[in-house]
Amino acid sequence: MKKVTLLGDSIRMIGYGKTVAAALNKEGIDVFQPEENCRFSKYTLRMLFDYKDQIEGSDVIHWNNGLWDVSDLFGDGQFTPTEEYCENMLRIADVLLRITPNVIFATTTPVRNNYPYQTAEDVKRLNDAIVPLLKARNIAINDLYGLVYPVKEEVIRDDDLIHLNERGIELCSDQVYKAIKKHL
Repeated sequence: MKKVTLLGDSIRMIGYGKTVAAALNKEGIDVFQPEENCRFSKYTLRMLFDYKDQIEGSDVIHWNNGLWDVSDLFGDGQFTPTEEYCENMLRIADVLLRITPNVIFATTTPVRNNYPYQTAEDVKRLNDAIVPLLKARNIAINDLYGLVYPVKEEVIRDDDLIHLNERGIELCSDQVYKAIKKHL
């Protein structure tokens, strides 16, 4: 039986995770994903130790991190400085690559225009910093940012300006599913 692991923040947890897992399960593919939010990159790195037994044996690992890292909650700068974010992400990548060569990174999705803690341009800068480094490690890139950005005002929730609404979940779920299937 094939096995897929889904890791990531709330864009995965309350977004595409359930839909993608259900679609893969229908095909007889076992899916592991933490029930908790993987939050920021350093938290995800720590979680890899706690969930190592559940992740072991995965044929494909699809992962995202970034929204927590890029947030400027107190007006004093990005929560995780870009250099530290990149270091954390490369450590995560190296751990995941020891499990399977089929690792997919989903770029961080943008936020709506009035979101108070970061801008879509802030997110793009973070994606632009990490994507070339991950590509150099042969990590496949699933560009959710590029998918969502042109329609962000229609597919991101009105109430919080950051999470996907039903249309956004459907849009991202379809692309995540296709990215995973390509590597199975």
